[in-house]
Amino acid sequence: MSDKPNYLETLYPTWGQNFVMDEVLFEVNTGHQHLVIFNNAQWGTVMALDGVIQTTEKDEFVYHEMMTHVPMLAHGNAKKVLIIGGGDGGILREVLKHQNVESVTQVEIDQQVIDMCVQYLPNHSAGAYDNPKANIVIADGVDFVNECTEKFDVIISDSTDPMGPGEVLFTSRFYQGIKNCLNDDGVFVAQNGVSFMQTDEVTTTYKRLSPLFTQASFYSGAVPTYVGGIMTFAWATDNLQLKEVSLETLQQRFSQSGIKTRFYTPEVHKGAFALPQYVLDAIA
Repeated sequence: MSDKPNYLETLYPTWGQNFVMDEVLFEVNTGHQHLVIFNNAQWGTVMALDGVIQTTEKDEFVYHEMMTHVPMLAHGNAKKVLIIGGGDGGILREVLKHQNVESVTQVEIDQQVIDMCVQYLPNHSAGAYDNPKANIVIADGVDFVNECTEKFDVIISDSTDPMGPGEVLFTSRFYQGIKNCLNDDGVFVAQNGVSFMQTDEVTTTYKRLSPLFTQASFYSGAVPTYVGGIMTFAWATDNLQLKEVSLETLQQRFSQSGIKTRFYTPEVHKGAFALPQYVLDAIA
């Protein structure tokens, strides 16, 4: 056993995962939140907030590619993109790989999160914050979408779990605001937790999105450090064709994009919408 300190994730009261902290890079307790960034031999730089692993250098690509390229390539011609949250810059990095994108607005509640991630997790944003297409707004995401007069083709909500500061990004008022600033043929996606462990998130999100959109659904991906099985991503749109885009079309779009990925493929994209029975039962 290592004599180095351990970080025990406390997301679930009876079970968790443990990380050896090879080196603590940054730690702060603001009174509202406890944030720590540390190095781990297996996962590289790890960021944790209030006892919950937020992101790691080694497996972030799975999450960020699935959150971005599924809606972007399903849409096929997204010019204006809105990101809510995502202060680590991973979503912004992936969105900007799409050449047809003209502008990306990112609404993050805390500038310090961005600054800290640029410093300690620089590979997440990989310079994306310096891109002239990126418009960074420091504001409350719920207020922003409800007061917004712009329309977006793709909206991605990259939030923490629905507790503490992240909770408002799972409310009906937030989804109403999303509807308000999404183009008629656009699509909204959101992080929705590890479905086996957090099934309530799936049912609640479905109940709140389905009255607002013609299609409320989910797709999935397995992110190693979000333990407990597959992670679900919420999917909401009035454009029923987006989910049904053929494999051939996705392959063509992906090939033309010239984007290099480490997890996403058009085949994974198609398969991600096939949900396990327990998720189907939860939304039935």
